[in-house]
Amino acid sequence: MKNLSRTAYAAAMNTSLVLGAAILLCGPAHAQAPPNAPASANPPITPAQGLVVQRTLSLTLAKTIAEATLAACQAKGYHTTAAVVDRAGQLLVILRDEQATAQTVEMARRKAYTARMFRSATADFQKRTEDPSYAPQRDLPDILALGGGVPIMVGNDAVGGVASAGAPQEQDDACAKAGVAKVADQLK
Repeated sequence: MKNLSRTAYAAAMNTSLVLGAAILLCGPAHAQAPPNAPASANPPITPAQGLVVQRTLSLTLAKTIAEATLAACQAKGYHTTAAVVDRAGQLLVILRDEQATAQTVEMARRKAYTARMFRSATADFQKRTEDPSYAPQRDLPDILALGGGVPIMVGNDAVGGVASAGAPQEQDDACAKAGVAKVADQLK
């Protein structure tokens, strides 16, 4: 009797394993078509289905923006730091002129972060938050209400932010805008 129950148990386990493997190998009924299938073979996935497609700033593009920002300020005789953040506000590139002071690194990062998070130039953010009803926004972590940061936009989508620190605010702002202008044709 014991041998029969062990045999039945082993057979049931083997059947379960085979069925489980078959289910895993077959996959869901709506699996994607092979890569060489026509586009109509892959039905579009909507955000309601759980997939969100976003544009992401490449490291190469971020480096180009930072280099152009730094170069624009150097051409005017300023020793600055340029920072580029991605769509999540995370630092991608930071470049500091050899003669830029140490605090410009953190200032540039925070300006770039502010520009990305508020989707506006930090000079505009600075003016807007002078209004007491908006002033508490300045108290959020990593926010810096000084001119010199601009968002990196693709249409209405903020894919990052760039900032310059170490020159007068108007010059920092112009340098950051020059960085974005350098790659404007690639941001379409």
